[in-house]
Amino acid sequence: MLLFTTKKRGSSVLRPASIINQRSFTASSTNLQTPTDCRFKKPSRDLRGKVAIVTGAGSQGDNHIGNGRATALLLAEDGASVVCVDKQLSLAQRTVSMFSTQSPTGCKEALALDADVTSEQDCRHVIDATLAEFGRVDILVNVVGIMGTRGTAVDVDLTEWAEGLKVNVTSMMLMAKFAIPAMLKNERTDEKPIRGSIVNIGSVAGLLGGTPHLLYPTSKGAVINMTRSMAAHHGADGIRVNCVCPGMLFTPMMYGAGMTPEVRESRRKRSLLGTEGNAWDCASAIRFLAGDEARWITGAVLTVDAGATAAVSVSTGTA
Repeated sequence: MLLFTTKKRGSSVLRPASIINQRSFTASSTNLQTPTDCRFKKPSRDLRGKVAIVTGAGSQGDNHIGNGRATALLLAEDGASVVCVDKQLSLAQRTVSMFSTQSPTGCKEALALDADVTSEQDCRHVIDATLAEFGRVDILVNVVGIMGTRGTAVDVDLTEWAEGLKVNVTSMMLMAKFAIPAMLKNERTDEKPIRGSIVNIGSVAGLLGGTPHLLYPTSKGAVINMTRSMAAHHGADGIRVNCVCPGMLFTPMMYGAGMTPEVRESRRKRSLLGTEGNAWDCASAIRFLAGDEARWITGAVLTVDAGATAAVSVSTGTA
């Protein structure tokens, strides 16, 4: 029961709200306008009728779940038609084959495409094929990325450096280059002012120094500021652009080449929560930013790292 405190000659008395004299509210309430927020439509996570493109949607191994595959599955779960793009068609096809079991009430339509997203021609083809199949583009998730060449500025291989930047940064620009014009064709109304949503995958390595090699943090830092620039460039047209920065997730990209139990445990302990994250954690953040629940969010950088970037260390002593 809701209670209000009323005062009577120096004393306080708790009285039920229902019996408080309504006349005490009359003077102020007569000047109030009808609250417009009561008429605002609640945002929905429902993605039915939306078309999403996910690059890097495959994952090594039939049952392994990387960030791209997890993202495709979650978007499909909420009803989006999903275009799964991967350099290896078989990996994209495997992701699509999982929709019926992972998303039985969600996605009804899906398409697997092979493409090299560092190729302008291939990126154009992905958008053209999506429009031909579904007639629209609403969501673009740029997942493709590699660890890239090793080394510092002193000894890094310049050819591999250029290739790493092409994969990690240029590919996202190229996909946006062709996706944004397609999104601008979507109808825009006062009730639905957002025409499209782009989510780029960065990394906490792009926010902090201290990684042993130069290419990866440099490229992910570029993705973060490219996201902010895209958000500024295209916000007025109803295009939202955001970035998800995962931390030390346990994904096929990380454990595919082998990871000892000791290294895995060390990675887990580097977060404030002391727990291990996986691709579903990253994909859940992507799904949120891609959909209408994030309709008033653009230019944001969302870390998914169990707090690893929130503090250098945790003091266990007393102040």
